[in-house]
Amino acid sequence: MTDGAPPDPVFAAPWHAQLFALTVHLNETGLFAWTDWAARFGATLARHGLDRELDGGDDYFNAWLETLETLLDDRGAAGQAEARTMRAAWERAYLTTPHGDPVRLGATAPGDGTA
Repeated sequence: MTDGAPPDPVFAAPWHAQLFALTVHLNETGLFAWTDWAARFGATLARHGLDRELDGGDDYFNAWLETLETLLDDRGAAGQAEARTMRAAWERAYLTTPHGDPVRLGATAPGDGTA
C-alpha cells in the first residue's frame, strides 16, 4: 500500500533527465555501444572523484555531460567548439528568461549574441 505521497523524482533536475534520455537515444541509434559509454563514463567519474566526493546530483551529471561531449567529438558527431557554442547559447537563454517561464533557444543561430 502507498501512503498517498507522490514518489520522489528519479532525477534531481530536468536537465539530468534530458541528458540521460539523449544519451540513451544516441546509444539506441547506434552512435556508440553502451559498453564504450560505461567505460568512458566510469573513467570520467573516477577522475572527478579524485578531487572530491561526488554528490550524485549536478556533479554526477556534469561528469555525464563531459563524457557525452567527448564521445560525440571522438565520433565526429559534434565537435567541442560546437558543444561550447551551444552551451553558451543555452546559458544566455537561461539568464535572459523571466523566472517561471520555460527556457528556449531563439530562432537565431547559437553564438550570434541572441537567444
